[in-house]
Amino acid sequence: MPDIWTFHSAGAVIFGPGAIARLGEQANRHRWERVLVITDRTLVGAGLLDEVRIPLASAGVEVEVFDDGQPEPSIAAAERSIASAMKVKPDAILGLGGGSNMDLAKVTSVVFTHGGHPRDYLGEELVPGPVTPTICVPTTAGTGSEVSGSGVLTDQENQLKVAVVSNFMRPKLSIVDPRLTMSCPRHVTAESGIDALTHAIEAYTAIDNERFPLPVGEKTIYQGRNPLGDAFAEKAIALVGQHLLRAVDEPANLEARTGMSLAALLGGLAFANVGVALTHALEYPVGGATHCSHGAGNGLLLPFVMRYNLPARVPQFAKIAQLWGRSAAGMSESAAAEEAIFAVEQLKQAIGIPRRLRDLGVHENQLRTFAEKAATIKRILRVNPRYPTVEEMVEIYKSAL
Repeated sequence: MPDIWTFHSAGAVIFGPGAIARLGEQANRHRWERVLVITDRTLVGAGLLDEVRIPLASAGVEVEVFDDGQPEPSIAAAERSIASAMKVKPDAILGLGGGSNMDLAKVTSVVFTHGGHPRDYLGEELVPGPVTPTICVPTTAGTGSEVSGSGVLTDQENQLKVAVVSNFMRPKLSIVDPRLTMSCPRHVTAESGIDALTHAIEAYTAIDNERFPLPVGEKTIYQGRNPLGDAFAEKAIALVGQHLLRAVDEPANLEARTGMSLAALLGGLAFANVGVALTHALEYPVGGATHCSHGAGNGLLLPFVMRYNLPARVPQFAKIAQLWGRSAAGMSESAAAEEAIFAVEQLKQAIGIPRRLRDLGVHENQLRTFAEKAATIKRILRVNPRYPTVEEMVEIYKSAL
């Protein structure tokens, strides 16, 4: 059983309002002469492409653009971005946008460097070595992709989200400038924000490192709860409680935007080492079938999974209630733990996250198929403090229907 833990992040993180101005000097420092920016047409139309193109061009860096990114990108989208990289032959690949564009950039770096097809690398630690440097510039506050070693794609043929996972995929440079999130629509702010909360809670309540059930011969970048992960997750949870509702209701509030950008970053540092768990496993088939955003699916399912995990994680849930000011003197630990679940449900409703699976168009006859697909995602199910059976997952889906 594991009894040693490690910690990995991006090669460098630059954080704060105005941080994007450092991009050009960083490119020169690393001697990147040609950069391929992977983004989408919505962000180009909003003027956010100029936020990276101008500092790069001012530093004498040639900028090429792939703007065919898409929400929850398909394997076909990755094939197109890889073809663009093969044509451009960049020194670095920059993902500008939410987790979808950043993940697309990371997967592109892998295949551009090592050849083959994205399917060749689906799973854990199948990337054979270092990849073309990736730069991540988030324009949402939630995914933590700017520090993670994973790239999630949608397998449309099987209606399931799949992932390439490797420590070689962690970005060489991440620039987190909260100003770039201020143009996010309300629903994107809400969905990405509750995604950050899901990451932090799943990391904080994961199986303990010394009990992490990694089969002999398997490799993973995840390793269960450890002290550093707990520290980052606790701070991320507290920041979401302080700032998410304000960021949704007051989109021009830079303090709230900065707080949520930091929450996303810290939640990413936690989950990208500890692991994500049952909420994500249940969301992957739901997202694949309904095409809801990853954040919306996670946020919908989170309190139902917390209810399932409660028997194994009462002290941690009680601490969450304390972090959000939802526990009181004399309140029992079990009552505080229940209050944490209630608080997440209230936040979910306040920011407009879908309340039930039926709100996404899910029907009861789909639930067993979802559960059977989720049961195959062992790499994250083993991070959960309770390892669910297919029947238990069906029951969780039913409770959320």
